[in-house]
Amino acid sequence: MTEVELSAGIARDAELAAAYRVCREIAAAHGRTYFLATRLLAAPRRPAVHALYAFARIVDDIVDHPTLDAEHGPAGELDLVEKQLRVALEQGVQAVHGPAERTNVLIALADTIRRYDIAPQHFWTFLDSMRMDVPGTAHFQASYATMTDLREYMRGSAAAIGLQLLPVLGTVVPVAEAEPAAAALGEAFQLTNFLRDIAEDLDRGRIYLPADELAAFGVHADLLAHCRRTGHTDQRVRRALAHLIAINRDLYRIANPGIDLLDPRVRPAIRTASTLYAGILERIEDADYAVFAGRAVVPRHRRLRIAAAEFATATLHRARL
Repeated sequence: MTEVELSAGIARDAELAAAYRVCREIAAAHGRTYFLATRLLAAPRRPAVHALYAFARIVDDIVDHPTLDAEHGPAGELDLVEKQLRVALEQGVQAVHGPAERTNVLIALADTIRRYDIAPQHFWTFLDSMRMDVPGTAHFQASYATMTDLREYMRGSAAAIGLQLLPVLGTVVPVAEAEPAAAALGEAFQLTNFLRDIAEDLDRGRIYLPADELAAFGVHADLLAHCRRTGHTDQRVRRALAHLIAINRDLYRIANPGIDLLDPRVRPAIRTASTLYAGILERIEDADYAVFAGRAVVPRHRRLRIAAAEFATATLHRARL
């Protein structure tokens, strides 16, 4: 290797390390439960998980927090992100140009996709679901008539993320055998978010709870809007939320056995994430379903206690091997 080639390699390594640091900062700032769970992973896996999270986050921000100076609007920005990622995978990251944070995330993501041989289709599926959140696009949906319709949205917004993660985490069975449980866990996390964030979603003109399930309890869009204005959860909404929480817990029950299909070294992290996310449902119940008055959050001391318990169990398991 010539001195020039060596220097170029060092520069690329430094650029890549900087890109992964940006992803880590995004994960630490925005994904408290997610970031804590990644601390239980072996250090070599963490950057890839941070890259996957950061990509999902910047796309989510394009949809939910569009900036007035965005050149292409949310729909155009999503198209641009997809184009940039395709270019990064086909031509190399040196061909990617754009805002610094986004460029760094795409550099790290492209490296993660190659390093772990993640199917790019999972990212196109994810972006298609995000287009369903953008008013004015052919895919836009502000609400969902049935759970089947909502799960089609979650196939891209949540299940696809579980499938992206699977090659990074590693499995003790062929990846295809672990995919249904990974997809179900992604959906379980997403539905928990929808139940927790119903007020914020209403502010954006969206309802991510199936209309037919709500209607069975006498709940409709106008009633939800009234609850949002008053900050009070109507009794009918309480009953509907209790029903949907039960559906959500069924998803966790379907997904959690799949954790045992993962590499033993990553199971504590994923089990921690599942326990903490399911804990949000308990917080909603403990607050008497007051989802319009505040955001349900698992207290920090509880998050740390659960993570510490899983870490201790994992350490004991490794000591016995």
